[in-house]
Parts: sequence; C-alpha cells; structure tokens
Amino acid sequence: MMKSKVPANEHPLGKASIGMLAVTLAAAAIVYTMGTAKAEEALIIPPPSPAVTAGLAAGTAIQETAVFAGGCFWGIQGVFQHTKGVANAVSGYAGGSKENADYDRVSSGTTGHAESVQVTYDPQQISYGKLLQIYFSVAHDPTQLNRQYPDSGTQYRSAIFYKNANQKQIAERYIAQLEGTHLYKAKIVTQLSPLSAFYAAEKYHQDYATLHPESGYIARFDLPKIANLKKLYPDVYRETPVLVAAQAGNMAKAR
Repeated sequence: MMKSKVPANEHPLGKASIGMLAVTLAAAAIVYTMGTAKAEEALIIPPPSPAVTAGLAAGTAIQETAVFAGGCFWGIQGVFQHTKGVANAVSGYAGGSKENADYDRVSSGTTGHAESVQVTYDPQQISYGKLLQIYFSVAHDPTQLNRQYPDSGTQYRSAIFYKNANQKQIAERYIAQLEGTHLYKAKIVTQLSPLSAFYAAEKYHQDYATLHPESGYIARFDLPKIANLKKLYPDVYRETPVLVAAQAGNMAKAR
C-alpha cells in the first residue's frame, strides 16, 4: 500500500499535479487502515549477552554507522534521534539502486529498497548491541513480514543492512538469543543484508516526527515509540533530539 504520507501542499510535485480524486481515495484508504491498526507496544527484551560479541575484535573508530529498516522511516528516525550517543539519524533508502532511490518509486514496492535510517553513533557512548536492543524492542515489531501496522509492502520490511562482518555476526547472534527467549508472539522475520549503499531521502522526510507532532500518523504510531524509549531506556534517552537540519546547518557554518 502506498501512503500519501506528505500533505499535497508539501509534495515536491506540487498541488496541481495531484488529482483530487486520487488524493481523496488515498486519504480514505489511510483513514480506514489507521482506524483498524494499533499503535506499537514496547516489548521488554534482554540486552545482547556476552556471547553475542565473544571473539569479535573491538572497534577503534570514533564514529560508526548502522542502517536499520522497519516500517515508515519517520518513526525509526525519531527513536534514534532521541538516543544518547547518536550523532545523526538520516531517513533514506537501502537495498536498491541509485536510479530508483526516491519516495515515489520506492513506494511502488518494486525497487528492492526499504525505507531505512542511517544511524551515525559514537561507539564509546553507545554500542551497536544497544542500538539493536532499541531497534528490536521500541523502534518496530520484527515479527511483521513486509509490513508495519498500517504500512504494507516490501519497502516497509524489517531489515538490518550490515556494513561489515562484525555487525552481521552480532545481529545474527542477537536474533538467535531473542528467539530463544520466546518473548515474541511470532518468529522474528528481520532480514540481514549487506549494505551496498544508502541514499538519503528527500528533505521533506527528514526530522518529520519532530516537525509534525500534530500529524495523526505521527501521534498514533511514532510518538508512542519515543515515549517507550524514554520509559524503557531512561539511561540513553535524551529529551532534545539530534536533527538532520541542525547537522546540515553546522556543516554550512564550518565552510
């Protein structure tokens, strides 16, 4: 299902190019689907055990990146923007080619892309394993196949795009650990795929949960994720999110 998540007057093609009938039908479909869907419930899960990282060399980088997918990128981005140790969280696309890395094409569900978030973090402040714990508990439901609540299609799949062997092994071992707890009501269906490239999404998708708290979609499906982060992980929660817009502004000042 392709959602018209962006108001017509904010769409990059402009109002004139969007037929009123299409907008009306899309809006009706969204209202119906949202009316039957429930907001995500947080699941309390254990952190990665020592066995998850056993035998793996510790990284020495000042900054690392991780790419996660799990439904609409607005909510995933919002959660990690409120996580201490995260320097930036950018909404975008992974799994497909550069030529079709744009919202309209990705929304068709035929590009191979998943709506994803690239998280840049300081491994001295927060570990990859801790990011995974947040991802599997409050950021999304890893048991939903090719969907997340009102959003359906492969572009909304649960996926981790690993950048190296360490990330792959940690994710594999942690999933095995979580499956062994039997805390989930269904099998974890998160895909593990090598990261070939990440493409940042359009500007109007960045910082969306922060900029549009009045949106019915954000209020119902994304703000509860951030509230759950604060409730379950108060030690890593930060009230003021780190925004993409702020990062861009800092880069501009430095030039």
